[in-house]
Amino acid sequence: METECITEQMEFQQLGRRAVMARFDGGKISSDAGGLLLREVDRRTQILKRPAGCFRAIDELMVTVFIESYESAPSEVVLDVDATDDPLHGNQEGKYFHGYYAEYCYLPLYIFSGEHLLCARLRQANEDPASGVCEELVRIVKKLREAWPAVRIIVRGDSGFCRDEIMKYCEQNRQLDYVLGLAKNSRLIKAIGPEMAEAQQIHQSTQKSARVFKDFHYRTRKSWSCERRVVGKAEYLAKGENPRFIVTSISSEEKDARALYEDFYCARGDMENRIKEQQLGLFADRTSTAWMRSNQLRLYFSSFAYILVHTLRRLGLEGSELAKAQCDTIRLKLFKIGAQIRVSVRKVWISFSQSYPYLSLFQQVLARLQQIPLRC
Repeated sequence: METECITEQMEFQQLGRRAVMARFDGGKISSDAGGLLLREVDRRTQILKRPAGCFRAIDELMVTVFIESYESAPSEVVLDVDATDDPLHGNQEGKYFHGYYAEYCYLPLYIFSGEHLLCARLRQANEDPASGVCEELVRIVKKLREAWPAVRIIVRGDSGFCRDEIMKYCEQNRQLDYVLGLAKNSRLIKAIGPEMAEAQQIHQSTQKSARVFKDFHYRTRKSWSCERRVVGKAEYLAKGENPRFIVTSISSEEKDARALYEDFYCARGDMENRIKEQQLGLFADRTSTAWMRSNQLRLYFSSFAYILVHTLRRLGLEGSELAKAQCDTIRLKLFKIGAQIRVSVRKVWISFSQSYPYLSLFQQVLARLQQIPLRC
């Protein structure tokens, strides 16, 4: 046992008739004792051990962990692609000013499937939003096909990813489809003119927003290699017209225009929440080193922190009050627990706070995790 030294006492304002005294003699105390749950997750999944063993294959490991999360092959996988700004405040390598975000930044690319992170690639802000996407898709789809040969894969993204290269890649591969936003132009707006007039008429009679959809085929004059199915949303709001468009390889027989836009395409908005989780909750924006490679390394660290916490959420929190909680909420309620630590010859005793409000949930999560077999 370590020798305990008596430290100088400190006196605070009196509480009633009682003196309030303090000193730094509480022994080994942690404010993050709930991190033990993450240790239980990692013992069963080896998520943190494996990057150290295959550091040059971290991108592949992200996909491997996703595949391992399924007990059997899914019939369909949706890959959501998106980019976001990572503000820079120094002279980092690859620093450029981005007009849309009005700041110097990086433009990292993310690919998610639901809540699973499959790709986090740091990029310069002077690149096209779709830069490198096709290469990432080829890599990810290949690995998914090796595990699940018959799985259907759908690529979903906004208009920044509506590029002929990506669409052609999907069209040339069996069971690989896309639903992408399509930037509006005068030809597209003219194509849904009658539908917009109908939506305006409905709005004027009901004083509520109105949507009318049109299903048609379209080809750009230069950039597209062929004609493709387009769905136009003719929407009329109190502030006026709000036309929107998507392009897809999915047939109208499988999904009609309204279902494709409202039920499927609009669901991609949930990916923005996942990006915010990583950027704001797990510090993916801490890219302050001088070089792109070391900043990519930091992004990897944040990515695997997200994967580990999401695995805890998936395995330990399903059906609980925190089943849909974001990473920073999970950290605040399950990890930030005050505890005293005592080390004896044979044991490490961790004494949690008796007033911890989530005691029963903590015990429930631990019990669930301990039912999962250890990964060899």
